[in-house]
Amino acid sequence: MAVATDQRTSLAQLLRVPGFARLFLASMAGRLPASAFGLVLILRTRELTGSFAAGGAVAGAWALANGITGPLLGRLVDRRGQTAVLLPAAVLSTAAMIGFALLPHGVSVAPAIALAALAGGAFPPLGPCLRTLWPALLGDEPGRMHAAFSLEAAALEATYIVGPVVIAGAIGAWSTSAATLTCAALLIGGVVAFTGHAASRAWRPEGADRPHGAAGALRSRGVRTLMLVFALLGATFGSVEIAVPVAAEAAGHAGAAGLLLGVWGLGSLIGGLLSARAGAARDPVRRLSGLLAALAAGHLLLTIPLAPLPLAALLLLAGLALSPAIAVAYAMVEQLAPAGTVTEAYTWLSTGIAAGLALGAALSGALAEAHGAGAAFAAAGAACAAGALAGVLRRRTLTA
Repeated sequence: MAVATDQRTSLAQLLRVPGFARLFLASMAGRLPASAFGLVLILRTRELTGSFAAGGAVAGAWALANGITGPLLGRLVDRRGQTAVLLPAAVLSTAAMIGFALLPHGVSVAPAIALAALAGGAFPPLGPCLRTLWPALLGDEPGRMHAAFSLEAAALEATYIVGPVVIAGAIGAWSTSAATLTCAALLIGGVVAFTGHAASRAWRPEGADRPHGAAGALRSRGVRTLMLVFALLGATFGSVEIAVPVAAEAAGHAGAAGLLLGVWGLGSLIGGLLSARAGAARDPVRRLSGLLAALAAGHLLLTIPLAPLPLAALLLLAGLALSPAIAVAYAMVEQLAPAGTVTEAYTWLSTGIAAGLALGAALSGALAEAHGAGAAFAAAGAACAAGALAGVLRRRTLTA
């Protein structure tokens, strides 16, 4: 793994940068619904229609629409600025969420699917927009940028632990309609606070007047390589989300699946916070490949049949390199994306994760059904190993 540079920034120093904390918190508030809304859709649809299958179809419509339109919204931001795109998108997505919350019992699945697709398709790309603001806000210093990417990756893991528990679990147990409205309120509130920040209002796309063609950010070989790496990371996520419940059931503790997945996410959160302290890498490609190799080794260890407690310990260990790998990859985008396509480039990485997650879950579901949890964990490790290999073989595309 690459040696860190001398430029290090502590999280305390980062949070003291004028305007950073407010902008970061607004972004995370607006993105919190994304961590819980898929589960909220399933629970709400099950309550309305009596069918979990219908809930799965509705949640799938949300995820598919979001994956398709994310790059398109990112391209619009790169052309017209953040406020002109984020606010209308947030209003449309929020309206669809409210409409879904107000659907009556006994409704057919068709309007639920339509509203979920609209909410997902219009969901604003707050994460990519936040990252495009950092060079101006943080002065383009490698230490600050690395700390910011690491903090974001860790915070995202926190949202994927807290969001489902608080919104879908606690609030949803009381009222699935209230859980849906909570997502709507967080989204519109977060976007209004984000776009009201001076840095977001002042941001102007660079190179927006240049011809980019239909490929846009994907004209860059480096962006395409990162999208492949993120798709393989997504396949890891999908495989682990299948493997853990299967392993928990095989161990006679099916109810522990949620807690075990939370431990895996906790490992990633801890890794992100530790990564922020390590400083930026002299050789980001080498660090990325090393982290992916570590992920592969950690997830291959999970193929050993274990009781829940040792399985939790290995899941914590396996998750440690997740956030650091994502942070290193994000830090490369600014240099790799063609001028005027940076926001779009970030959204393509999110689309890569979504596509990989869907394929990984489908493949690992079949493997787990036929061969047990070990086969699904092996698929997760293989996906990470393939990502590390891609980083090595396509190294030249990642060095701007």
